Amino acid sequence: MDKKKHDAHQHDKKAEAHSEENVELTQPLSDADRIKELEEALAAKGLESAANWDRYLRERADLENYRKRVQKEKEEILKYGNEQIVLEVLPALDNLERAIDHASEEDPIIEGVRLTLTMLLSTLKKFGVTPIETPQGTPFDSQYHQAMTQVPAPDQEPNTIVNVFQKGYMINDRLLRPAMVTVAVKA
Repeated sequence: MDKKKHDAHQHDKKAEAHSEENVELTQPLSDADRIKELEEALAAKGLESAANWDRYLRERADLENYRKRVQKEKEEILKYGNEQIVLEVLPALDNLERAIDHASEEDPIIEGVRLTLTMLLSTLKKFGVTPIETPQGTPFDSQYHQAMTQVPAPDQEPNTIVNVFQKGYMINDRLLRPAMVTVAVKA
C-alpha cells in the first residue's frame, strides 16, 4: 500500500506543477494590453462590418437593376409582343389592297373587300400598327424605305420616291416593315 500512496503523491505533485504552469501562462494582461487587444478586435469587426455593408449595397443595387430590367422587358413585351403575328397578317393586307387596286368599280364584291381592309387596318391600329405614308415625291429615307429599283425620272427630284411596291408599317415607334419603293435618279 505504501507504493500506492507514493504513486498518488507523485501524481498530485505533477498535477500541481502542471496547474502552476497554466497559471503562469494565463496571467492577466495589463489594462493597456487589454485595451489594445480590444481596439484591434474592434477595428477588425469594423472592417468586416464595412465589407458587409458594401456587399449589401451592391446586392441591393443589383436587385434594383434587375427589377428595372424586368419592368422594361415587360413593357416591351406588351408594346411589341404582337410583332410576329402582325408580320404574318401583313401579306394578307397587301393582297386585299392589290385586289382593290386591280378590281373594276362595277365589281359587286369590291365593296366587301374594302370593308374587310378597313376593319383589318382599324384592328391593327388598336395594337399600335400604322402604315408608313409614302406619297410620290417624298424624299427617300433609308430608315423607313427599301429601294427596290432606281429609275430616271425627269419630272421628279433625284432621291425621291416614284412608286410604292409595298407599304411599310410601324408598330408603336418601331419599324415593323420598310416600304418597298422605286427611287428617282437624275436623268
